Amino acid sequence: MVVLRHELPDRVPVDLGSTAVSSIHQRANDALKSLLGVEAGEPVHDVVQGIVVPDEQILQRFGVDLRRVALRPPSNAAAFLPSGSEDTYRDEWGIRRQRTELYCEIVGHPLADAKAEDLRHYPWPDPHDPCRVEGLAEEARRLYEETTYALVADFLGGGLFEQALWMRGFERFMMDLVSDEPFATALLDILLELYVEFYAVYLEAVGPYVQIVALGDDLGMQTGPLISPKLYRRLIKPRHEELYDFIHSRTEAKIMHHTCGSVIPLVQDLIDVGVDILNPIQTSAQGMDPAALKREFGEQLVFHGGIDVQQILPFATPGRVREEVKRIVATLGQGGGYILAPSHNIQADVPPQNVLAMYEAIQN
Repeated sequence: MVVLRHELPDRVPVDLGSTAVSSIHQRANDALKSLLGVEAGEPVHDVVQGIVVPDEQILQRFGVDLRRVALRPPSNAAAFLPSGSEDTYRDEWGIRRQRTELYCEIVGHPLADAKAEDLRHYPWPDPHDPCRVEGLAEEARRLYEETTYALVADFLGGGLFEQALWMRGFERFMMDLVSDEPFATALLDILLELYVEFYAVYLEAVGPYVQIVALGDDLGMQTGPLISPKLYRRLIKPRHEELYDFIHSRTEAKIMHHTCGSVIPLVQDLIDVGVDILNPIQTSAQGMDPAALKREFGEQLVFHGGIDVQQILPFATPGRVREEVKRIVATLGQGGGYILAPSHNIQADVPPQNVLAMYEAIQN
């Protein structure tokens, strides 16, 4: 994909469904299928977010250029999924979740009361479970040899910082970062070790075939970074760098980093640690101006996303959606270096006419 080399493509490449942050909620997908007359039954591949990869008929109609190549569930996956009428369950990391109408929300943090010495005895997921890569290399090789799609190694889950927040509890881990650094660093280091092992296994299977490795670690909220840049640079950035250096050593693929929110003060740091592609470009967050991002970082980063899922896609008219797509493409796509996608998963309340308008705008 020439756009990954910052070369001008013959058209702006398009994504839908290649990652856990550029897909579509099952409810919105059902409405889209009804509008388009598509009969298909896609499984929910991320029960937490309720998202699916749309049927190939839709991907072909929208001219989607990327395809997802994901780790398989572990051999004991059934034990970590909601079943029957159960309202709550524990995921593979021990996080207690509760089913709501649309998602599975966190309601229990397994390390909330843990001490640093407890971490080595915790039942962590097994990166080397052979079921995780069963048939994966063959799938990736077939797509690589028989299609022209860019292949994406999708998320493992949350990033190092995010996973720590989920397991410890948001407030508790934020406090750890400033008042119990030994615990915070012990947890981050164990997660780093695990992620390196996961990616060693993952990239052994798909590394020669994928063009993008997608990772995520949310660092921003609507108004700015979740933690100070100084704290990020001291405790999180070195671990991001070690993980991303490892990934780059195992594949020629580009690294895509997902972070929601306003992260302008941290963009150069992400470039420093080896990020090649920034997602999702949440233009509705403070300071995330597409023109400024392109001007300041366009020579170093490819941008992925940018079509607002907070206001434009759910609430605008189809005509307004088309205008926004053309504005973002003209800005972020100038000279190449842009992949069109929603600025996160298309949510359940997005009208199918707006999804259609988004992808038709790029075709006309």
